[in-house]
Amino acid sequence: MYEEYEYFVYIMASISKVLYIGVTNNIYRRTLEHKQCLNKGFTQKYKCHKLVYYESYDDVYEAIEREKQLKRWRREKKVKLIENDNLYWSDLSNDWYE
Repeated sequence: MYEEYEYFVYIMASISKVLYIGVTNNIYRRTLEHKQCLNKGFTQKYKCHKLVYYESYDDVYEAIEREKQLKRWRREKKVKLIENDNLYWSDLSNDWYE
């Protein structure tokens, strides 16, 4: 039998609004990994711990294409995308782990 999956394109931000764009099949686990600095690299270095935007997809290839598209955008366009749904850059995962 065919099992359905959900994939997410997400944007993490630091306090100073440095942005990180990624794709995952588990937004809850991946966001927690960012918050706990479990993976060395960009988000650990720049402290991108706030989930400020995400989209979900049924198709992994669509999600990957969207991630690539967002990464090509100029910063101003990314900021508009975030602020269209999250004007104050609130952490959308704030109450996920309580």
